[in-house]
Amino acid sequence: MDHNNTTTGLEIPGKKIVKNLGIVKGIIVRSRSIVGTIGGSLQTLLGGNISLFTELCEKTREEAYDLMMKHAAEKGANAVICMRYDTTELLQGTTEVLCYGTAVIVE
Repeated sequence: MDHNNTTTGLEIPGKKIVKNLGIVKGIIVRSRSIVGTIGGSLQTLLGGNISLFTELCEKTREEAYDLMMKHAAEKGANAVICMRYDTTELLQGTTEVLCYGTAVIVE
C-alpha cells in the first residue's frame, strides 16, 4: 500500500473515496528494559531530550503504524484516512500504543 495514501484528514486531495472498508488498527504493548530505564533516568538528570525514550516511542509508533497498514491491506484497502495514535499506560513502564484509522478504497 502506498504510504502517501495515509492521512489524518477526512479525504486525500485529488482522490475520490469509492468504498469504506471500516476501522483498521495496529496495537503494540511495549515495556522498557532495565538498561533503558536506568539510561533514561540518568538522562533526566541532565535535562533536555531523553533520547533513549524518544527512540523507543518512535520505534513503537512505527511498529503500530505498520501493523495498521498491514490490516488495511488485508481488507483490500489502498488508503487509510482519519489515522490517529492513542497510548495507554497499562502498568508502570508498560505502554500500549494503538494506531487506527478508516480503511478505504480511493481512485
